Amino acid sequence: MAEPQRRTDAEPHVAAQDHFLIVEGRFYDDVGDRLLAGAKAALEAAGATYDVVTMPGALEVPPAIAMAVETGGSEGRGYAGAVALGCIMRGETYHFEIVSNESARGLMALGLERRFPIGNGILTVEDEDQALVRADPSRGDKGGEAARAMLALWRLKRRAGAGR
Repeated sequence: MAEPQRRTDAEPHVAAQDHFLIVEGRFYDDVGDRLLAGAKAALEAAGATYDVVTMPGALEVPPAIAMAVETGGSEGRGYAGAVALGCIMRGETYHFEIVSNESARGLMALGLERRFPIGNGILTVEDEDQALVRADPSRGDKGGEAARAMLALWRLKRRAGAGR
């Protein structure tokens, strides 16, 4: 009988020298509070240290991460990965598509070009009720999911030796 596969995303702790970043686009406070609580809980469960940076909205999140990575981050220690948080609700104009597409494109480009672990927790929703359910750590926990996704990428990068 084959040995069961080990879940690598369940590894409990991160290296002490690695420090992470949460960047939140804070347009909807109730949703933002829940996303941030979930992301913090996931990082703390992994033993990670982190900084939180708040931006006005989702479009500012990718450049904020890029600037933080480029400048060396917290106290010059640098960041080992980042969690992007925010919420974009559909409105009556084309603005929803622009913000949704461009924030996702910016995060993906940053992750691919720099080989930098990023968890995307920017919600794209129809209304506030949908956002609150998805953001709530006891229900959808999209902030926690984004943090755990970033940690999975960080672990892969470390195992592959790409962090050297």
